[in-house]
Amino acid sequence: MIEKKKSHSLYLPIGIQTKNIITDAYPDAYPMEGFEMIKRAGFSCCDFSLNDYLQNTSLYHFEHNDFFSRSENDLRLFFEPYKEAAQIVGIQINQMHMPYPSYVPNASKEFNDYLFYEVAPKSMKICAFLECPYIVVHGFKLSRYLGSEEAEWQKTEEFIEYLAPMAKELGVTLCVENLYNSTGSHIIEGPCCDAGKAASRIDRINEKYGAEVLGFCFDTGHANLIGLDFEDFITTLGSRLKVLHIHDNDGIADLHQIPFTFTKSRENISSTDWEGFITGLCKIQFSGVLSFETAPVLTAFPAVMKQDVLGFIANIGKYFGEEIKMRAGREEMPK
Repeated sequence: MIEKKKSHSLYLPIGIQTKNIITDAYPDAYPMEGFEMIKRAGFSCCDFSLNDYLQNTSLYHFEHNDFFSRSENDLRLFFEPYKEAAQIVGIQINQMHMPYPSYVPNASKEFNDYLFYEVAPKSMKICAFLECPYIVVHGFKLSRYLGSEEAEWQKTEEFIEYLAPMAKELGVTLCVENLYNSTGSHIIEGPCCDAGKAASRIDRINEKYGAEVLGFCFDTGHANLIGLDFEDFITTLGSRLKVLHIHDNDGIADLHQIPFTFTKSRENISSTDWEGFITGLCKIQFSGVLSFETAPVLTAFPAVMKQDVLGFIANIGKYFGEEIKMRAGREEMPK
């Protein structure tokens, strides 16, 4: 059974995606170098980019590789160097992302069955093997095909119900996240963008299984794209919020950039509601990891600057943590 670790320090731990940091080129050496780079930058946790082994760009074109066709033993052997390197360096693999989508509209039954019955359960086993407590899954984007958000959620819930017994057995929590949809040139709400519905559904499923088999991942970039109220969304979720995807964009495209990168005007008003983000986390006494989903940034800068860029992102995480700590301290002061 995996123990879900929580921070008992004054500051929240900070995490980063492993994508574009850790490579598979020479597994005996490169995992160690990548984790050491993460550690030097100031991170103590990472979001292991499992979704990089079966990418959505291929899946949406009805193509997939055979990475997850390997036996469970072969997959454990493949990921053993990563587990060992993380432990030696002192980086906790706190969360990971299951390959997505787990269901592709208009794909063949055989194709979707592979994602459902092969990729998903093996992802859960890898998550447990790496001693990672949380795995993020995407809800099925099916409202335009099924006619309603409720029907869309029903299909997602079938997927969660299939994995829930395994999640309970392994001690892993599935986390759905707020997504967006694209219609023509417009960005609209996708699955899990109603915090009240999400909270109710999480409670009902967890009560059914008598364990925290389901939680929530709040994605700041997706929230910015569709104009969610950060503070209200986070406070509505409360303790159901387990993991974060922190990144920024211009409100138009899902860019996954460094926070505070984009402004609404020359007066430098941020396009993303970082104030509401900090306030919401403070109000719910969030004790998880401030985890950044900013992998694309690392290919925008020259390779020789990668360590510096990671350090800058880590400093933003420290800023978030210090603000949350300071404001929490103010709330505890007697009036």
